[in-house]
Amino acid sequence: MMKILLTLAFLFFFGSLLGWVLELFFRRLFGDKKWVNPGFLRGPYLPIYGLGLDALFLLCRIDLSAIPFFPLQVVVRILIMGISMTLIEYIGGLIFVKGMKIKLWDYSDQWGNIQGIICPLFSLIWTAAGAAYYFLLDPFFYNSVIWLWDNLAFSFVVGFFFGLFAVDLASTLQVASRIKNFAEKHQIVVRYEKLKGDIQDALKESRKKVPFFRPFSVPSPLENFLKTYLFRETPNTSAHKSDKHKDDKKEEYMPETNAQNKENAQQEKDDKQ
Repeated sequence: MMKILLTLAFLFFFGSLLGWVLELFFRRLFGDKKWVNPGFLRGPYLPIYGLGLDALFLLCRIDLSAIPFFPLQVVVRILIMGISMTLIEYIGGLIFVKGMKIKLWDYSDQWGNIQGIICPLFSLIWTAAGAAYYFLLDPFFYNSVIWLWDNLAFSFVVGFFFGLFAVDLASTLQVASRIKNFAEKHQIVVRYEKLKGDIQDALKESRKKVPFFRPFSVPSPLENFLKTYLFRETPNTSAHKSDKHKDDKKEEYMPETNAQNKENAQQEKDDKQ
């Protein structure tokens, strides 16, 4: 039993790190075209990929000998992988939408999507990923697990990872709680990556340092960014559409910076007079 738990923990560790790297470059090359720390947590890991690797590894071990034709066994196994990955994505996304009022990803613009959490396109991608894992990667991870059993000292590295992971999770949940309170007050679901991107753009515009691993460590209250996010996401429900109101919303990002700019402008005006 301990071997099984250690194996799953090791694969979760591996999958979370690799998934983070994949998402980082995917979003840079095909998504927002900028470097944004992907996912819910601060550190370089995505738990949903860790769970996915655990699932794929276990599914490669299940016995399908009841199916007489081997190529059909392979097809059924890969289909089960695609369905399992889609279920992991759906359950994970639904927990955050219903429990935290946060949408970690959004497929609302994709055909056939369900609540913007899953869609046929990404189910097909997950199925293709399952096939790639089965044919290419499973031998590597199987040998890695064998290596782990022969080198149990590495389990301390895995344990250290989970220690950092727990601290990170506790800290991030505090931020998520503030977002949840705001979302419930205004009856919305906050698109997490959109909010992070807006904050990053605002900091760059104000020439502030963008903390890559601490996207919500901002110089002004988080609620100010959330108000601007609400303004941009629900413009039709707001009466403020004029340029003046837009300027007011921009000022909410960096109240200290904008106040200083106004003071400098007034000083220049006085000097000219």
